[in-house]
Amino acid sequence: MEIRPVGIVRSCFGGKFAVPRQPGLCPSAWGELVFGPEFRQPEALRGIEGFSHLWLIFGFHLTADAGWHPTVRPPRLGGNERVGVFASRSTFRPNGLGLSLVRQEGIEVREKEGSVLLLGGVDLVDGTPVYDVKPYLPYAESLPDAAGGFAAEEPRRLEVVTAGVAGWETLPERSRRVIVEALSLDPRPPAGREEAGRIHGAGLCGMEVKFRMSDGVCEVVSVEVAEGAGLGE
Repeated sequence: MEIRPVGIVRSCFGGKFAVPRQPGLCPSAWGELVFGPEFRQPEALRGIEGFSHLWLIFGFHLTADAGWHPTVRPPRLGGNERVGVFASRSTFRPNGLGLSLVRQEGIEVREKEGSVLLLGGVDLVDGTPVYDVKPYLPYAESLPDAAGGFAAEEPRRLEVVTAGVAGWETLPERSRRVIVEALSLDPRPPAGREEAGRIHGAGLCGMEVKFRMSDGVCEVVSVEVAEGAGLGE
């Protein structure tokens, strides 16, 4: 079977560093699905406005060339313990496909791009190819008694400090929320979390955000306009 993208996601995440590892963990995050020319017929989205959430089947395009591994080291287990790839949501999969549940925030019709899906709560890096869109059905897919294995609990969040950062207050409110929510999840790989005080950078909401971690607190050091860092509004 051959599959091809139906569209590309443009999002507030300019690079894979600091992208939440699951959808919904950064509820303020936004993106949009721009369909390819052959899929821009308005009829293809008829009735979708009635669904608050959508499943996106997408491709891990930034790690596609790395191949797959039968076992992986989930960050939730500290990056040391191995589990089977099919017991994880690792990007290193046989077909490089991912599944993400996002919030639908409306449809915007544009002259050049046709009908564009506006999305919230995304965990997708800017430029992610999407292969299919399916509506979320609460009666069939909401399972409050389901077991979550080694990832049953929501990740612990850190305090994020932004006081005194030049330009912070001039950012749109939603951009500030995205940055705080993303950094509170501690985007550093497990192996690098012992380097307290090291300056890291992430492309968020069209900005290059510099930050450092110390004693369980994330301190934003600076925010500057970044080139090609995703949607910036």
